[in-house]
This record gives sequence, C-alpha cells and structure tokens, in this order.
Amino acid sequence: MSSTQIVTPSPPPPSQSPAPGAGLATTREDLLTVVFGACLILGAVADGWAHQNILADVQEDGFFTPWHGLLYSGFTATAAWTFFLAYRRRDRAPRWWRDGWPAGYRLGALGVAIFSLAGLLDMVWHTVFGVETTIDALLSPSHLLLCAGSVLLLTSPLRSWWAAGPGGGRSATGVLSMALATTSVAVFMLYGSAFDYAGPVLPFSGEQGTAGYTAASLGVASYVITTGLLLVPLLLIHRRRWTPGAATALVAWASLFPMATREFPQPETGAALAAIAAAAVVDWLLGRLDRARGATAPGRLPIAGAVFGTLVWSAHLLGLHLGGRIEWPVELWTGSVVSAAAVGALLGLLAGQPSGQAPAGAFAGQPLSERHAPTAFTGEA
Repeated sequence: MSSTQIVTPSPPPPSQSPAPGAGLATTREDLLTVVFGACLILGAVADGWAHQNILADVQEDGFFTPWHGLLYSGFTATAAWTFFLAYRRRDRAPRWWRDGWPAGYRLGALGVAIFSLAGLLDMVWHTVFGVETTIDALLSPSHLLLCAGSVLLLTSPLRSWWAAGPGGGRSATGVLSMALATTSVAVFMLYGSAFDYAGPVLPFSGEQGTAGYTAASLGVASYVITTGLLLVPLLLIHRRRWTPGAATALVAWASLFPMATREFPQPETGAALAAIAAAAVVDWLLGRLDRARGATAPGRLPIAGAVFGTLVWSAHLLGLHLGGRIEWPVELWTGSVVSAAAVGALLGLLAGQPSGQAPAGAFAGQPLSERHAPTAFTGEA
C-alpha cells in the first residue's frame, strides 16, 4: 500500500525574499516635502532679488553669497527629507537606498543627484566665467541643470498624489507641488514671461525694426509663451479630475518671482493680482462645468484651456491698463487674448483622451474588478 506525501516548499531565506515595497508617503510627509520645497523656491527668489538690486555685491562675493546660501539651504533641507523618507522605511526595505522610496519619490531622489551635480558645476562656472548679470543667468548650462533637478525633486508629492488615487487629502499638496515646479521653470523663462514684461503699456510703433515694434512683438509672444507654460501643468491635473485651486496656485506662484525680485513694481503687480483673481474664477468655473457636463464630456479640456487663456489674460491686461494705461492698438491686445485662448484650446485638444476612454488616472488606486466604467465627477481630488 502506497502513501502520498505532500511536500510543502520551504520559504526562501530572508536574504532572498523580495523587498515588500515602501508603499505610499503619508499626507503629512507630502506636506512637509512641499514646505521644504517652498523654502527652496523662496531661496531662489532671494537670490533673484539680490541679482536685481545689489548686483555689485553679488559679483564681488562670487559663488559664496548669503543668497546662494538661502537657495542651497532650502535644497539641502528638501534633499535630506527626501532621503529620510526612504531611510525611515528600512524596516520594510533593508536596502532602503534602493527599495525604500515611497511611490513618486524615486525620481525626486534622482533630482537630488542632478541638482547636487549642477551646484558643483555652477560653482566652477562662476569661478571661471564670473557671475551672470542679465538673461545669460537664465541660460547658463549649470543653471538649466539646476532647473531640471529641482523639477524632479519638487514634483515628488504630485506623483505621490497620483499614485494614491482619488479621494483623500492629497490634492492640496499635489497642486502646490506642481505649482512650485512650474515656478522653477518659470524662473528660467523670464525672458518670455508676461508677468515680467509690461509690453502693452510701452509706446507702440508699427514700423518694423523700431524699438516700439520690438517691444510689442515681445509682449504678444510673452502671452502665448506664458499660456503654454501654465496650461501644460494645469491640464496634467485637470485631465484626471477637477481640482480646486489648481489654476490659482499656478498663476500665483509663477508671478511671485518676477514681482518679488523687482520689489513689486507697478503696473505689473496690479496686473498679476488681477490675473490671480481671474485664475480663481477659472477654478470655480471649471468645477461648475464638470458638475453640469460630467468629467468625460466632449471638449472638456479644450474648453478649459480656452477659458484659462481668455479670463486670465483679459484680467491681466485690465490690471495693466488701470495701473499704467495700455498703449497698444485694440487689435494687439484683443488679438493677444484670442491667441492665448486658441493656444489653450489647442493644448487642451492635444491633452484630451481618445474617444471612449476614461480620464487618465480615473481608476488609480481601484481594484481591477472595479475598473469597468469612467469615474463620475464627485468634486474630490
């Protein structure tokens, strides 16, 4: 008589067991990342103020200035916190430097490495070539590397929010994370920023090659460029679901750097405040549209882009006119608004989902068995 022996395979040794994964950062951890990231951006604002107002002192001190100290202190705090988030998960991931990163933070760690390398290169660059004085500071290779590293680092809470799925209290940290990263990019695109250049209030000349023609050309282009800069991140958020305060945060933070570094000049500051107020109206209106039409309605993103371009820049031009009187002919300032609205609609069209698909991220965090229909608008983010 034979018997059957059931053999249960023994588990692999602990050293061969896969890491359990670090999971998600908590809402509080994401919030602290945003706070440290804001310190980094405010350090950049301080450094920009010094370049605008006490350039001779900055050139005399070279790389080692108090303003650079504020910038790199903010970076050091953000970088240390990012690595601490992985280290504190070493009980679940013994090789924490490889497996301990919460969802969304691995790219942030790469941003730390890029920013650190760029900082060393920037020190060498300043030593060899001196301190940049104007637009050259926005285009030096070491500074552009700083921008790339900061964007990866600052968007960690944004990716954490997306990984967590809908619901919860992460929308605020996700939106602020995106706004901080957009501000970092906006700093290095000041040469095309509508917030930094009050072209519509300058004397106009229609003759090509004159100073007035060049100023008007730059002014019109700045509205198109800034529309693209702000709408790309806004649509990345809005294509998943409506999120309160997204447009307001992006416009407010992006306008902060040129206003603060130039000590809040007029009429630019009044125009920026008007644009921020209009962005708040955009946020409210997009929420109303989603409630009325649904989160999968046709043309949802092109409409969002056109509404943003129309309202924000109409308000900005009104602020410039009240503070300094617009000198452009009516064709220029109305055409600038229409151009911005058209660019916004085009970007929205490109960002839209193919017909019949749910918004990107609508099923994030849901079991596969529940992923059978587009998620309806709930007002949550």
